[in-house]
Amino acid sequence: MLPAGLKHRRNVAGKTAVFNGEEFILEETDWYLLDLFRLWWRYGISFIRLQMWVEEIMEKFIRIYKYQAHGYAFSSVEELLHSLGGTGFLNMTRRSLSESLLELGVSQRFIEEVIAPIMRVNGQNISIPAFVGAMSLAGAQGNLWAVEGGNKLVCSGLVKLAKANLIKAHVTTISPRAAGESSLYQLDFTSPEEKGSELYDIVVVATPLQAGVRPSISFDGFEPPLPEITGTYQQTVASIVHGYLNCSYFGFPDPKLFPFASVLTTDNPGLFFNSAASLCPVNISAGFRRKQPQEAGIYKVFSQRPLGKAELKTLFKSYYSVQVTSWQAYPHYGSTQGLPLIILHDNLYYLNGIEWAASAMEMSAVAAKNIALLAYHRWNRQLEMTDQKDLMHKIKTEL
Repeated sequence: MLPAGLKHRRNVAGKTAVFNGEEFILEETDWYLLDLFRLWWRYGISFIRLQMWVEEIMEKFIRIYKYQAHGYAFSSVEELLHSLGGTGFLNMTRRSLSESLLELGVSQRFIEEVIAPIMRVNGQNISIPAFVGAMSLAGAQGNLWAVEGGNKLVCSGLVKLAKANLIKAHVTTISPRAAGESSLYQLDFTSPEEKGSELYDIVVVATPLQAGVRPSISFDGFEPPLPEITGTYQQTVASIVHGYLNCSYFGFPDPKLFPFASVLTTDNPGLFFNSAASLCPVNISAGFRRKQPQEAGIYKVFSQRPLGKAELKTLFKSYYSVQVTSWQAYPHYGSTQGLPLIILHDNLYYLNGIEWAASAMEMSAVAAKNIALLAYHRWNRQLEMTDQKDLMHKIKTEL
């Protein structure tokens, strides 16, 4: 459900293709049945096995909404995942995506030519944990939607709806302060206008705490010291280019014949970009049409590093402007990486640990509601509402 005043953005159709550095090896057409036949002819039933696998995982994952609707919470990411999918979900955080898919009967060719390009859009590869991969594949399906005016309006709308007292400042330090049987937390913060501090009963940290991620927060005065949050984040570079796509680079000398709005790429060391896609405005008017390749359009190019001028001239015949954003967008996953804590101290909680199970807006929203419920139940000593086993059966008997 969207905050008041927000609506779904109109969808703009566009075809996708996979490029291997020399040619398109997979092309979407206007005919769904033809696309299915091509997939079957090239990959057998791998795509059916994949779809069934992703659907089974998502059917289990959406149990979290029922659990949270009944007020249940979990004190660790492991407990949350186990409640949804048992040891199977936990094992998926420790095994690679490629290993899991091969065991499922998905062909190596399908993994390299279809799965890897989808992972590369997010700056990842097929060695990421299977659970991360399953969530990424679910996000690649065609039933997604955006908010008219931009997805950022969800966040600003929720802040407004909550009537929160938003202090626009950078928290520099969190320190415990004794207050009877429980702890208070002093937050020191700074802004261009002032420095200040406030005391809080409950604190939720909703930013990565790994070393090297900025801006950083110091935790002073905790005895024993808080556990170190290990791991690194994956750098992703997004280049927003206003220009003319070089369709000849993709084997289409006449740009009028180039039919694709999005180009994914295989894991080829010679390719300097991960994906390129034609962008549409955040507000879609009734008469809007996507720019054709022979027209100057706005393109989003994902890459592992900033593109040089020679690379931009390879991908574009000419361009008017380039806006580059480089940020640490996702965890750098390793199949043996542990999952960070949710409870750092008595009433000090950490939201971003969920990213190490899977990183998405929806995962962060689930983690936020879980922490809100968890903090409430622990504050009121309602421990029967946390880390309960066999919740599906328990909820059925409550109805």
